[in-house]
Amino acid sequence: MTRTRATDSEFAFELRSCRWAEREWPPADSLAGDRAILVARQLGTKRRRWDTIVLECDRGALEARANFGPKRLDSDLRHIVRNAPTDWAYYRDALPGPGYPWRYVREAIHEADDRGILDVRKRGNRIEIRRKWAYPEWVDRIVAIENKPDLDASAARNLGAQLEYDVALGLADEVWVATRKTGERVEPVLFEGLPVEAGVLALEPESLSAEVAWYPRSLSVDEPGTRILERPDGGERDGSAARFEYVDPERKAEKRLAIAERAYERGWRSFVETMRPDCRHFALRGTDGTQLRPYCEAKQRCQTAAECSGSCPEFEPEPPVWRTRGWPIEGGPGTRLSTLLEGRRRRRRPGL
Repeated sequence: MTRTRATDSEFAFELRSCRWAEREWPPADSLAGDRAILVARQLGTKRRRWDTIVLECDRGALEARANFGPKRLDSDLRHIVRNAPTDWAYYRDALPGPGYPWRYVREAIHEADDRGILDVRKRGNRIEIRRKWAYPEWVDRIVAIENKPDLDASAARNLGAQLEYDVALGLADEVWVATRKTGERVEPVLFEGLPVEAGVLALEPESLSAEVAWYPRSLSVDEPGTRILERPDGGERDGSAARFEYVDPERKAEKRLAIAERAYERGWRSFVETMRPDCRHFALRGTDGTQLRPYCEAKQRCQTAAECSGSCPEFEPEPPVWRTRGWPIEGGPGTRLSTLLEGRRRRRRPGL
């Protein structure tokens, strides 16, 4: 039987791309001591999701962000912690109008109090609030990477439209395509019709090394963006215009911060949360000493996230005896593997 390489699937390639970015970003340069990066995967907006996201951060500000805990702050919580006063004040006097009913603000205040990120007290029937910490401007740049290990012509056409959307909107500071390194003098991906603003990274997933085949252009994140809503679909001879709308810089800034908060909470090792580590065939393997990747003992390869589910025909729950005997710590191997990945994810966030 011919075994599939551990990095043949796009999912496995994506995990290697994330690990490479965690170790080597920025490409062809070194990370300054006052800088830090966070890497997450499968994040974006309602209309667009990126394979990999790299957050370039100020290390001191990132450590200050840790005061608010590992969970993300949604828009309601950010509205409160960013505008909370330094001295006690009635919340309606302290906070700017939210643009939606105040009862939702009260709910967010109670949630912030439960999470320990806001001082809250009652004076009669009035809820007063006080800031615990200033919310830092911790995200400097957002870099989006699309992972396409084998970029054929049809995949390039689809990817080209997605990258054009990214360039026009300007939500990320840079967009890249990571593809499998071929070793040819000119990487074949450069002959595809991709926007010139997108960078190209030739990655060798087995050795975890990469070369920049094409450098990206910085996008205008502080200027209005253009969201492409509909494209002409009448073929090459269709000269009709696309439908689009403008997105103002304030909306872009808020959306960027929402993406960053989700990336802070999730990271890229959260794949275990959508897989079944409680299956007896689930394992983590890291033969090269640089990364732990999911491995299915039944399939004898790195399984995809879609394959590793309760509907998998090979799925078998862990025997109860594995858990009752405390293997190797109480909870069984599946719980132990989840805890191990969570510990590694936590260490990537300074200050936690």
